[in-house]
Amino acid sequence: MSKHLIVGAGPVGTAAARLLAERGEDVTVATRSGATAAPLPGVTHVRLDATDTAALTEAATGAAVLYNCANPAYHRWATDWPPLAAALLQAAERSGAVLATVGNLYGYGEVTAPMTEETPLNAHTVKGRVRARMWEDALALHTAGRIRATEVRSSDYLGPGAVAALDSRAFTRALAGRGVQVLRDPDTTHSWTYTLDAARMLVTAGTDERAWGRAWHTPTGAPRTQREVVTDLCRAAGVTPVAVSRMPDAVLAVLGLVNPTVRALKETAYQLDRPFVVDSSAARRTFGLEPTPWEQVLDAVAAAHR
Repeated sequence: MSKHLIVGAGPVGTAAARLLAERGEDVTVATRSGATAAPLPGVTHVRLDATDTAALTEAATGAAVLYNCANPAYHRWATDWPPLAAALLQAAERSGAVLATVGNLYGYGEVTAPMTEETPLNAHTVKGRVRARMWEDALALHTAGRIRATEVRSSDYLGPGAVAALDSRAFTRALAGRGVQVLRDPDTTHSWTYTLDAARMLVTAGTDERAWGRAWHTPTGAPRTQREVVTDLCRAAGVTPVAVSRMPDAVLAVLGLVNPTVRALKETAYQLDRPFVVDSSAARRTFGLEPTPWEQVLDAVAAAHR
């Protein structure tokens, strides 16, 4: 049994904690509040400000892996991520724990082909540059032999509790037989990553030395348009498919006046205007992991929103 410290209790962090606990590992989940809506058997929950390097280092001492599953408010990435990322790097160096980070695809910027781990980090947005810099800093320390680091990159999440381009608001409406408005083009192909698959990849990357020193894409199924996701979900739940349309830009602009998260979506809207597809063949080939079958993903999402 080894010790694992998970910073953050979102869908991926929680799923990773469950997977590790089921293996009999010593698992601690650290959040600012220390509270959890649903305590996990065999998991300790602690209150911790992860920007406090000393406190984070103390918590990580003796841990085999330090998992960065944190998720600052979407509109505050530019201010909240840098001090948090710096503290995680220092804690990993001082404690000797492997740093396994939950990443995303923002660092690649606008693309014209499926993204692989070799796609250049060419971010043109504030959020994309923040995420790219986080990995570049971690990789530099890894290359210097000061830490061991890896990053797991996923596309928009699907799964219970996931917040993404398509989330509970759209799914709840669809399963109630009501029409759904989506962001940008409803008929552009897009990759969707199941949260449990992201957790499996994260745990694998953190504990398998073959993963260290590079980024990996979570095993992700074939891309689906937003319209297809909603239609497939209705079919899986036995509901008559509902109308899917694009939310008018004017409505988004008005919502953005009062909602900073909606306002922050503007800079990443490119991901839904043209094909945004992830190639996860490297992780599948190296670790033998496969994405959860689409029907099982749909069943899990439907069950969570009924």
